[in-house]
Amino acid sequence: MGSGGLSRRRFVGTLAGSAAGVMLPAATGCDDAPAPAETAAPEATGPGTRPSSQSESRKPSGPRPLHLGTYTSVDGGGEGIGLATYDPESGRITGTGTIAGVGDPSYLAVHPNGRTLYAVNERDDGAVTAVRLSDRKVLGSRGTGGAAPCHLSVHPSGRWLLSANYGTGSLAVHPIDASGALGERTDLVTHSSPAPGPGQDGPHAHQFVTSPDGGHVLAVDLGADTVYTYRLDQKSGTLTEVARARTEPGAGPRHLTFHPGGRYAYLANEVDNTVAVCAYDPGTGRLSIGAAQSTGTGSGTSYPAQLVVTRNGRYAYLANRGHNSLARYAVEADGARLRLLDTVPVSGDFPRQIALSPDGTLLFTANQRSSTVSVFHVDEGSGELKLAGEPFASPVAVCALPL
Repeated sequence: MGSGGLSRRRFVGTLAGSAAGVMLPAATGCDDAPAPAETAAPEATGPGTRPSSQSESRKPSGPRPLHLGTYTSVDGGGEGIGLATYDPESGRITGTGTIAGVGDPSYLAVHPNGRTLYAVNERDDGAVTAVRLSDRKVLGSRGTGGAAPCHLSVHPSGRWLLSANYGTGSLAVHPIDASGALGERTDLVTHSSPAPGPGQDGPHAHQFVTSPDGGHVLAVDLGADTVYTYRLDQKSGTLTEVARARTEPGAGPRHLTFHPGGRYAYLANEVDNTVAVCAYDPGTGRLSIGAAQSTGTGSGTSYPAQLVVTRNGRYAYLANRGHNSLARYAVEADGARLRLLDTVPVSGDFPRQIALSPDGTLLFTANQRSSTVSVFHVDEGSGELKLAGEPFASPVAVCALPL
């Protein structure tokens, strides 16, 4: 990777060194698709109780796929997209191989039909790559028109891939054909205003996702201290800005996660070490950012990375990279309020990204500096987390995508 690609994202990840000798960064999560709009909580089970037949019927049987993102251009990094399986009962991870030939796949997303995997190629000459999962064939790559793409998501229609170029503060849209392959870029939007926040050298787009109602796409820009709302033209694949929401100067917004109800979202601010509850208006796409709240890590900077919310909408978890912990929040008032409950050690170093399993009973943390993936059992009643055995070794683990 060229010197221009040594972005702040990668630099942050090396401040305290790494067991893998990483010469790079900080980033986002792999499970940014909105959670299903479920409100009824599954029956809770205690640590020593047997799940009910209803809970058993919901839990998948047999090993499930797990895909792992890494950096390939660093010492100790991976050779492509890591392949593994996990046991949905025990949480145990077993490595199964690598999809080679995909450079610096630091962030992953899957098509709604489950047939195609997409990865960013986080390099100076940014690109996105499609992989057919049935035979692990790489279907090709397309340029994102910017540097260091760090996040991507698939529009719920399955027709468009949305990606964020951190290095150049821009957003790209690519069409997806029936095979899952990507077409030439249909739009590229660069954030030129407002002016960069304190300590920032320009815009740094960090996330690009679709709202739960599907009516808008939202981009979180760390450098501009702004969340932008766009409308995506479903025929042309072009973007039209409709609203902006400003954080406090210097907050450094990184990652936005919606509550299953669709009217509230939670924003992790990397630079000022806070989180915020945001109200979302589906009609206008306008986001209203609330007051800053604690990450549970005390004073100092802990580089909060990402929030995830349980399917029942009752609990949220935040990855604190510098603190090496997960903050647990109770979600109250139908999503309008977060209440900090506690923090739990991740049993790893620098939890860059977190993801819930599709059934919501396991939580995965990709620990960049320790090159490990930790797995936790999630108690659906209390939201408590319990470590599921020893962490799994994975080269420069920056993304874990359980399917």
